[in-house]
Amino acid sequence: MKLNEFKDNIANFLTYLEVERNVSPHTLSAYKGDLGQFVTFWATLSPEEHARLSLRQIIERYLMSLYYKKIDKSSVARKFSAFMSFSKFLNTCGIDLKLDLKRPRLDKKLPVYLSVDEIFHLLDKVPDHQLPTRHPVRDKAIFETLYATGIRCSELINLRLGDIDLNNKTMRISGKGRKERIVLFGLKAKKKIEEYLRTERSGDNEPTAAVFLNYRGGKLTTRSIQRIFVMFRTLLKVDKPITPHKIRHSFATHMLNQGVDLRVVQELLGHETLASTEKYTHVSLEDLTRMCDTIHPIHKILKDDHD
Repeated sequence: MKLNEFKDNIANFLTYLEVERNVSPHTLSAYKGDLGQFVTFWATLSPEEHARLSLRQIIERYLMSLYYKKIDKSSVARKFSAFMSFSKFLNTCGIDLKLDLKRPRLDKKLPVYLSVDEIFHLLDKVPDHQLPTRHPVRDKAIFETLYATGIRCSELINLRLGDIDLNNKTMRISGKGRKERIVLFGLKAKKKIEEYLRTERSGDNEPTAAVFLNYRGGKLTTRSIQRIFVMFRTLLKVDKPITPHKIRHSFATHMLNQGVDLRVVQELLGHETLASTEKYTHVSLEDLTRMCDTIHPIHKILKDDHD
């Protein structure tokens, strides 16, 4: 396959993802960027290399160049997935790339999360007037909503007024692949959302309007939400990063620690497979281990013996 033909097939692939697979704009952008970077790499090869190397060899050389640049393994794995998805699409079109790429082995990392005490310190112990922001009620309502529901940052910014049922304390969420699910929230989050709608939100009140708005009355961006949590980070007494996704991690971990069934947490998070949710069980086991080390009667006996 020549470079120009490859480009044409990328365009067809992206249309397929958007129209038939109904993937999220974020996923579409990621695949477009990953394949576009490869096209840029391919275009820099010499005419001799273009003639001598097969497409599979060019892809292997590209992936090897990423290792030499010390690109994060998770980023390389995502590019690998982009190639494999593209290859499967081409197979349906009668084009066999014969790719036999070896997926990079990822280091397993347990999710970072905040403790319950850390969450409630920021939400309850820090008064609104002490927040360095023009919209303290909105920013706390965003925090409350993310922690109460476990939704993604992208799902929060696309949340519309018509998606919230304050009476029944539920939200209709459009998740990855535009799959809808219903999530629940408690009385505390309800009161904060109502306070924000009553005191700080000024803008279109149509059901299709975004819930959380910027100071110009427009929809917030992912970057805006990230900046809000950078602000909250300055108010935390321990050295721990805070991002919208880490609040999602905290929600999942705390739910499991409270004994909520794993499949219920899977449904609330909008995970397609149980494997995506199972990583939080390892965190919960770590908590239980620490608890056992500190409160189990046998450890008290050992401590008394040493004393």
